[in-house]
Amino acid sequence: MNSTEINFRKEKLKKLLHVITENEEAILKALYSDFKKPAFEGFLTEVNVVKSDLKDAIKNIKSWAKPKKVRASLLNFPSSDYIYSEPYGKTLVISPWNYPFQLALCPVIASYAAGNSVVLKPSELTPNTSTLLSKIIRETFDVKEVVAVLGDADVAKSLLEKRWDYIFFTGSVAVGKEVAKAAAKNLTPVTLELGGKNPCIIDETADLEVTAKRIVWGKFINAGQTCIAPDYLLVQQKVKSKLVRLLKEEIEKAFGENPQISPDFTRIINKKNWLRLVDMIEQKNVLSGGIFDEEDLYIAPTLIDEPSLESEIMKEEIFGPLLPILSYSAENDLKKVISKYEKPLSLYVFTKNKAFAEKIIQDFSFGGGCINDTVVHFSNKRLPFGGVGNSGIGAYHGKKSYETFSHQKSILKKATWFDNPIRYAPYKNKLKFIRKILNWL
Repeated sequence: MNSTEINFRKEKLKKLLHVITENEEAILKALYSDFKKPAFEGFLTEVNVVKSDLKDAIKNIKSWAKPKKVRASLLNFPSSDYIYSEPYGKTLVISPWNYPFQLALCPVIASYAAGNSVVLKPSELTPNTSTLLSKIIRETFDVKEVVAVLGDADVAKSLLEKRWDYIFFTGSVAVGKEVAKAAAKNLTPVTLELGGKNPCIIDETADLEVTAKRIVWGKFINAGQTCIAPDYLLVQQKVKSKLVRLLKEEIEKAFGENPQISPDFTRIINKKNWLRLVDMIEQKNVLSGGIFDEEDLYIAPTLIDEPSLESEIMKEEIFGPLLPILSYSAENDLKKVISKYEKPLSLYVFTKNKAFAEKIIQDFSFGGGCINDTVVHFSNKRLPFGGVGNSGIGAYHGKKSYETFSHQKSILKKATWFDNPIRYAPYKNKLKFIRKILNWL
């Protein structure tokens, strides 16, 4: 990769970091205007993540772009072998509304750092944030480098009809399948960051006080509108009643007796999603919460006791502040529930039993997760983030993000001072010898 070109991109990334820093307060205000996202959450989960990715790319772009030498095969002696990172070309990033700043810019940063041009389609459901994103991009990049295209689902559909060299999509499974179909027409490679019903298992050995605190935080941050939030709990029946009590206490500690007046609780993104969530609430099973306000698009943090696996709340990813609590008595019960659904994006286990935790990790397929915590695996850029099966294709974060947007080109550089004659025809009397050599290697 041309060093001048890399230096140019590095300077543009520095400029983007500067523009974001200058607009930090405006970003937090835009997030609040769109769905009352608290400034703390806006900074921690949006602005800070983007700035961290920028600093990482600025620091490492030269080493990431450098050809990597790998061990040569003895069969090709004498040679030197390398992997070159090559940009795909024209890339499309379609981002969602739930983390509208972070999930838009992080893939854009990675794609541009890898040498691609980028068209970003941010969500129309967060108009204030998307408009500001467009402004920040215009201040930083030439339109041929990175551009934001605003509009609704029809705009996204028209973009998908064009030919791209790479497509990166974050959103629902249903739309992800449509993106994959569109990409397949031109054999365009894709990364699909989707979702699923993320189980959270709590056994009888877990530290329940810490468990409750971490579940409440991971579930109700962003009002549960997080693709890696715990979707439902599977609690050992011996400790269920105590955990429920502690969960109620932690909800009140976090958001007060009336979460609607708390400055720290986000709203549902729009009426359509609000109605979908309200329809899931079964009042007869509500342990805590169950209160909602259409005008404010508010739904209280809600605990729901033992819903049927055939109920609406257990049929699809919840993506809101509703937390079903199921109990189990034996380990075999876990598989009966978890295997009922497609492979989830995340899975969480709270336990002091290391063997049990390891067994869960080995027994179930999922994108990633935590032992004795929720959500925070996302924050380590050295851990690739992505789904498996219906929860996604591909992964990113840190160096993996750069690799995601780069074609890995294999190059063998062969010397000419020696040329082994055995590979060339005629092959007479060579087969026995080559078998011995290959069996030895």
